[in-house]
This record gives sequence, C-alpha cells and structure tokens, in this order.
Amino acid sequence: MLYIIIAILIFGVLIATHELGHFAAAKLLGVKVNEFAVGMGPAVFKRQRGETLYSLRVLPIGGYCAMEGEDDDSADPRAFGRAAGWKKLVILVAGAAMNFLTGLLVMLVLFSQAAGFRYEVYAGSIEGYGTEDCGLLPGDRLLSVDGHRVLAYGNGRFYLDRAGETLDFVVEREGRKVELKDIHLPYQERVDENGTYTRLRGIRMGGMVEAAGWTDKVAYAWNTSLDFVRMVWVSLGDLVTGAVGLRDMAGPVGIVDLMSDVGSQAPTAAVAAWNLGYLAAFIAVNLAVMNLLPLPALDGGRIFFLLLNGLAYRLFRRKIDPKYEGYVHLAGLAALMGLSLVVMMSDIGKLIGR
Repeated sequence: MLYIIIAILIFGVLIATHELGHFAAAKLLGVKVNEFAVGMGPAVFKRQRGETLYSLRVLPIGGYCAMEGEDDDSADPRAFGRAAGWKKLVILVAGAAMNFLTGLLVMLVLFSQAAGFRYEVYAGSIEGYGTEDCGLLPGDRLLSVDGHRVLAYGNGRFYLDRAGETLDFVVEREGRKVELKDIHLPYQERVDENGTYTRLRGIRMGGMVEAAGWTDKVAYAWNTSLDFVRMVWVSLGDLVTGAVGLRDMAGPVGIVDLMSDVGSQAPTAAVAAWNLGYLAAFIAVNLAVMNLLPLPALDGGRIFFLLLNGLAYRLFRRKIDPKYEGYVHLAGLAALMGLSLVVMMSDIGKLIGR
C-alpha cells in the first residue's frame, strides 16, 4: 500500500509540474492566469495574490493552470486567446518542456553518486557461427548500431535484436571512431545435443566500466533522457505497425502496479527509491512526448490548430471558427477517455488473472 500511495503521489507531482510549466510561461509572457491549483477536487487552502488565485486541493492527482480566455473568447487584452501566436506556442510547449526537465533532473540526482558508468563493448564471436571476421574487434565500444546512437547501456543489444541481417556499426577503437559498413550478421538457429534451441547472431556483447566525473554524469543523464524519448517513439511505432497490441499497453493502474512491484521487490529501501526514481523520470519524459502528439485535447493538438490557423490566415485571411476547434478537442477528449477506460479494464484484467 505504501508504494501504491507513493506511485499516486508521483503521478500527481508530474501532472502538477506540467501545469507549472504552463503557469510559469504564461506569467513570464504577460498572459493573465486566473488560478493555479495543485491537486484536484475541493480546495483546502486558497490565497489570492494579485490577479491569480493559488489553491491547494484535496486530491493529490494533478493540478491545473486556468488562463483567461483559454477556452472561450475574452475581451481582456491579456487573455490567452488574444496573445501573439509565438507566445501561445511557448506556453503550450512549456508544460511538456517542464516534464522533460523534471525527468532530466531526476536522472541527474540518481546518477550524482555514481562512481562510473557501464558501456557496451563487443566481446568476441561465438565459436561455430563463422563470425570471427565480421570486422568487429574485442573491446570495440559501440557508439551506433544500424544507424541508432547508443545513448545508454542496453541500446546496442536492443537495436542489434531489431536489425536485419546486414547492418552498420560505429565503434570506438583505441580512442578512434571507426565506421563499419554492411556487416553481415544473420540470425542462425541451432539445436544442441541436449535439444536446446537457440537463435543467435554469433557474437557476444559485454560491458566495460569507466570512471565518471561531473561532466560525464550530466552527459549520461542527458543521453538517458533522450533515450527515454526515443523509446516512447519506438513503442508508438510498434503499436502502429501491430508489433505490440492493446494488451501490451499500460495505463495508470498498470503503471501504479508496476511501481508497487518494483518498490516491494527491491532488496533495500535505497534500491527501491532508486528504481522508483528511474521509473518516475521515464514517466515524466513519456508525458512530455505524449502531450506533444498532434492529437485533439492534448497540447500537441492545440499546437497543431495554432499552426493551422496561422497557415489559414496567411492563405485566406480567415481563421478556423473557435467553436469547431472546440468540437474537435471535445471529441478527442472523449476518444482519449474511452481508450483510457479500455486500457484500465485491460490492466485490471491482468491483475485479476495473476
């Protein structure tokens, strides 16, 4: 139960942080903010400061930033709807930017105590697969596999598993960057004398540890955050192509359950805290990417309409009627809520089926 509460609080903080990004950008750019709330539901604390009401609400599951003229036409010259297009764009992007920054800062905190980092290297060929002359040399540090940068430990193996029979490598060899083109490494299926089935490319991957200074820690935190972004796009691509299905998706229920498992199965409280922090950083970056998708009801959908309106005005000297944009966002919200309900029921079904 403790880890479930922690997971819910993490979600609440990340959503409130997202709204804080909108709030800070709006204030900085002179757009009127009527209320900034941390939490949802009835208010337990309110304070009016200037034009903005600040409130703390009873349910720690998010927050909101209510800007003047955000959802209706306001005559106030400082209303969101009357702001310059570039200001609207900055305010809309600021929420996702704050989520990404939160994930980056969490990773920097987690890595701050690291003495060194582990990097992937080629560890040699497997006997009997004919890969001794593949061009890789033992000790080569993987920098890129099949066109994908190796940003964090595990990337090399991940993209090696997804690549075709012929692929390219960029490695670091004795301090030099070496490019290896058109390396033929097909999967080979074998059954040994014990009847054990294997499907391997015939090469081994290993690891090396290098000491890390502060610049290395910042760089590794940055690269890990970028890798989170890439993993979200890879997952979305797999979903679109059908490589994964709806049952492979997880909503808040599934994520809370995962965080509970990660925390409760950790051998020590320190390891549990580190694992939960890592998951929180991944979720923060995930929220950043998902919110910028050009889908109705999301920040990305509003950005899409903002750009579309700009284009329509340049071409036809007319803008899309706000009520039609509102209808699209309302329909998108209904669709997202429906998908969330389906995913939640799937998560519950997986929990019951254990």
